[in-house]
Amino acid sequence: MLVIDTVHTSAQQNGPWNSPLRIAWSNDGRTFGASEIYQDSAGVPSVARWRGDTFVCAFQWFREPRGTSSWDRVAVKFSYNDGMTWTEPTPIVVRGIPAQYQRPFDPTLVEAGGRLRMYFSSSDGMPMGGLSDIVNTYSAISDDGVTYEFEPGARFDMPNRPVIDPAVIFFRNKWHFSAPIGAPQEGAYHSVSSNGLLFEPRPPYPSDNTHNWTGNFVVVHDTALRFYGSGPSLWYKESADAESWGPFVPTNVMGGDPSVVRTRDGRYVMIYVGPRYPTAVPADGREFVVCVAGQWATVPFDPSNSNYFLYSLQGQCIAHGVVNGNSVDAIVSTQPILLMLQTESASHVALLIP
Repeated sequence: MLVIDTVHTSAQQNGPWNSPLRIAWSNDGRTFGASEIYQDSAGVPSVARWRGDTFVCAFQWFREPRGTSSWDRVAVKFSYNDGMTWTEPTPIVVRGIPAQYQRPFDPTLVEAGGRLRMYFSSSDGMPMGGLSDIVNTYSAISDDGVTYEFEPGARFDMPNRPVIDPAVIFFRNKWHFSAPIGAPQEGAYHSVSSNGLLFEPRPPYPSDNTHNWTGNFVVVHDTALRFYGSGPSLWYKESADAESWGPFVPTNVMGGDPSVVRTRDGRYVMIYVGPRYPTAVPADGREFVVCVAGQWATVPFDPSNSNYFLYSLQGQCIAHGVVNGNSVDAIVSTQPILLMLQTESASHVALLIP
C-alpha cells in the first residue's frame, strides 16, 4: 500500500521565505552527496573562503517577525572547519549607504586584499512596480564580515534594465563581474576590473533557454574557473580565462542560486536554494496519479502544464520532467519520496511512503 501525506500550496503563499538553503559536498563538483538543511527561510546564498581557513556565507534572510532587522535582510554565517559547522546568522550592517537607497539584496562575497567585499543589488530610491532600471550593483567592504562600509557609485549599471543577482570573482589578476541579462537565453553580462570598483564591459556570456546564469563563480585552481548556475538541474561551465567557456555540465542537484567553495582537501561544498516548504490549503479534488515501487496512488492535484520533481528525504533529486497526461510511473524505491508538482499558478507537495 502506498501512503500519501500531502498538502497543496498556492502561488500567492509562495515566496523566498518558504524555501530553505541546503548544503551538500562533492569530490568532483559534479556529483554531490545527500544534502541537509543549512538555513531555514533564506535565499540567494554566496559563500567565499576568507583569510585562509574561514568560510563566510551571505544570504537573504527572512526570519520572523516581519518588519524586524532580520526580515528580508542580508545575513552572514561563518565556518572555521571547512563548512562542517556554522555560526548562527547575523544580519549585516552597511554604514554610509545613502538613506534613500533600497536595502541591499542579492549578496555576493569576494576576498579583497585580506578584507571582505560584498557586491549587492540596490537602487537610488525605491523602484516602482517591482524591479526597474534604477536597480544596479553596488559594493561595500568589511574587516569583520558583519559591518561593511559603503563604496560610493554603482559597480555596474544598465540604463534601461535592472541588474540583479550579481556574481564576482578575482581570477588571474582581474575582477570578473557577471549578472543574468533577463531570460535564460539572453545569457549574462560580463565586465572586468583591475581594482574591483571600476568595471569595463566585455562580450556577454551566451546561454540557452534552459541554463540561467543565476549563481556564482568558484576558482578550481590557478588556471580553471567554474560558474555554477540554475536550470532543470544545477550546472557548471569551466573556463581558463573567464572569457570563453566549455560546455554546460549538469550536476545531480535540483535547486537554484548555487554557490560553491573548495575545502582545504579539495572537496566542493555547495550551498543552494532547496525546494519550498509546503503550506497547507484545501485541495481542489482534481487528480494526479503516481507510482512508487510498483504501487499506484492518487494525489489531489490538477497536473495540467506542470513539471514534476522527485526528491529523497535527504534532498537529493531522483527524477524530474514534464508531466505527460496525468501520471508518472518512473520510480523504483523502497524509501519515502517527496513529490513536487509545479505550475505557474500553484504547486503541490506530497510525501509518498511505500
